[in-house]
Amino acid sequence: MASSRTALRICPLCEATCGLTLTIDADRVTGARGDRDDVFSAGFICPKGAAFGQVDGDPDRLTRPLVRRDGVLAEATWAEAYAAVAEGAARVRATHGAAATGVYLGNPNVHTIAGGLYPPMVIRALGTRALFSASTLDQMPKQAACGHLYGDALAVPVPDLDRTDHLVVIGGNPLVSNGSLATAADFPGKLKALRRRGGRLTVIDPKRTRTAELADLHIAPRPGTDAALLFAVVHVLFDEGLTGLGHLEGHVTGVDEVRALARDFTPEAVAPYCDVPAERIRTLARDLAAAPSAAVYGRLGSTAVRFGTLASWLIDVLNILTGNLDRPGGAMFPLPATARAPRPAGPGRGFTTGRWHSRVSGHPEVASELPAAALAEEIDTPGEGRIRALVTIAGNPVLSAPDGARLDRALAGLDFMVSVDPYLNETTRHADVVLPPPPPSRGAHYDFAFGNFSVRNNARYSPPAIPLEDGRPGEPEILARLALLLGGFGPDADPALVDEQAVAHRLAKETADPHSAVHGRDPAELAAALTGETGYERRLDMMLRLGPYGDGFGADPGGLTLRRLLDHPHGIDLGPLRPRVPEVLRTASGTIELAPAPLTADVPRLLAAVTGPSGEGLVLIGRRHLRSNNSWMHNVPALTGGTNRCTLQVHPEDATRLGLVDAAPARIKGDGGEIEAPVEVTEAVRPGVVSLPHGWGHDRAGTRLTVAAREPGANLNQLLDGTLLDPLSGTAVLNGFPVQVTPA
Repeated sequence: MASSRTALRICPLCEATCGLTLTIDADRVTGARGDRDDVFSAGFICPKGAAFGQVDGDPDRLTRPLVRRDGVLAEATWAEAYAAVAEGAARVRATHGAAATGVYLGNPNVHTIAGGLYPPMVIRALGTRALFSASTLDQMPKQAACGHLYGDALAVPVPDLDRTDHLVVIGGNPLVSNGSLATAADFPGKLKALRRRGGRLTVIDPKRTRTAELADLHIAPRPGTDAALLFAVVHVLFDEGLTGLGHLEGHVTGVDEVRALARDFTPEAVAPYCDVPAERIRTLARDLAAAPSAAVYGRLGSTAVRFGTLASWLIDVLNILTGNLDRPGGAMFPLPATARAPRPAGPGRGFTTGRWHSRVSGHPEVASELPAAALAEEIDTPGEGRIRALVTIAGNPVLSAPDGARLDRALAGLDFMVSVDPYLNETTRHADVVLPPPPPSRGAHYDFAFGNFSVRNNARYSPPAIPLEDGRPGEPEILARLALLLGGFGPDADPALVDEQAVAHRLAKETADPHSAVHGRDPAELAAALTGETGYERRLDMMLRLGPYGDGFGADPGGLTLRRLLDHPHGIDLGPLRPRVPEVLRTASGTIELAPAPLTADVPRLLAAVTGPSGEGLVLIGRRHLRSNNSWMHNVPALTGGTNRCTLQVHPEDATRLGLVDAAPARIKGDGGEIEAPVEVTEAVRPGVVSLPHGWGHDRAGTRLTVAAREPGANLNQLLDGTLLDPLSGTAVLNGFPVQVTPA
């Protein structure tokens, strides 16, 4: 029997990106523990990371491609699968044109090196504008707000957790999620360190979450009212003379416009709508202004709501007005190692939306995406421009998007569908071709996406821990071939062409840019200098060398390269976050535009909600489990059971009033349909609120999810009909929508 060995691996199972030490026996992961020497996570691990071996070795993972023949998906060779993709894509292109193919990108794309490099090339190969992703089910309001404020949708400030004196968390539960849009390995430890050094934690959430239990102050507003609550805090700051831009003075425009907008949002006017006492709102404003440093941070409970973009905007407005944006202890802009090296500050192109619109409902694009909630109608509504083919990459929108039953039916009517996914799940069961990537242990890892949200700058790279089996392609090769096939190249086209073209394109731009370290140099000479055993490693080497810490292809001999990163297997610490204004700004004015017209134009809608009739009845919110991440971890035995259950949490007062009994089934009805779930009576939710976790509903035939099917749960999104969206971002309202609950 072969002896055990260990290998280092960055965990790909949530946004914390913790370093793992894997135990490997005979090419199988048999254990995982935290890497104590990891420069970012320092040994921290959560139950998901500890279960890496079970995730990696799940027997339900597909090992060979599936191709539909005579209506049935059956195993095929890779050559047969690629040929089927080429034939299906060509048929749809010839009949309906390139625009008739849509793309859906799921959440796991941001957790792999391949997902960070190749999907844009798949989209360009298709030439389609029909792009949908999990972003409009999650964080797009934050990106839209930051796009308007700073001119760049990826310029998202994160809380400087290690140095702040007062952290305000809105609609987030980082003790369970380990952080999101704030990549922070051991978020729980950082919150406890905040308390130990005398700092303050405030949590604003309708549910008494694990994070709220740790807080100095827990404010439990009515769900979906965060924007109004925050506007009232802004009102108090202006009314009591508590604003101060500090070092941002001269870099901010629109302050007077925001002051005028805030006049109508007095704490007394907002209190009945939010169900938060006016004096508590005033105290929150005063505490924020008085803190030596403070950071306001919001997550899903503040984004996937009716006023998600306004709430996301006002979070940054508060950080700006109190002088806490872009300074230690406040909210700061990370500088990832693979970002472009900073250019001189100055006006940019700014951020616009609505450059095109969806065909059926006319939803504007935001950051080149259309609402995921509109995918079904774009497929099943007849007419010119109808989607007739779909590419899904690591996505399960039948469970993740509103009205999954309609999307389920729509997918069944497509002319062609191809999915890159390790599972036959509720979505991929409709595919004509399924291309399964290998388990994560057999792929390399670099966190391109999460470097943009890291609370401390760092660079870490994991080569494959276990070699690929003979004849099995890695995920980069699968996606590169898919880009070629969808672009009209035959199955025999060399996937290396995709990486070569990407390198040539980037180096041509850099050598022509007078602000680049390689301006005027020969692109071919630079390409020849790249190191790495694969195309994706060469691309990573290029990005590191051209990045803000890079060697500039020799311009800074001590700078970052792939070779240097490989010499530091536990990663390289690049230091704490540092102030980056004005270099980060890309607005047309070159300033932080505090009152962008699209956002201020939406304020009357919020004011109408505040002054209108108060909502009656129950509203539903989602919730996060420590051992889960959307719909893709319910098939792992170690991550199921216990508290990771699909229950409807109900306050005791509501349970008594409605005749609901603990552990008995309840019927939940929304505008889109009804579901059943067992009741869990708890004082963790406030009266008038019920809570159901996201991503369940594994009860459809034709899947291969053995463990998940035993406890399928109920799909929250089936309560929605897809029409309830935040108009500024196209994000589905998954929190704070009305429901009726009765005993089943």
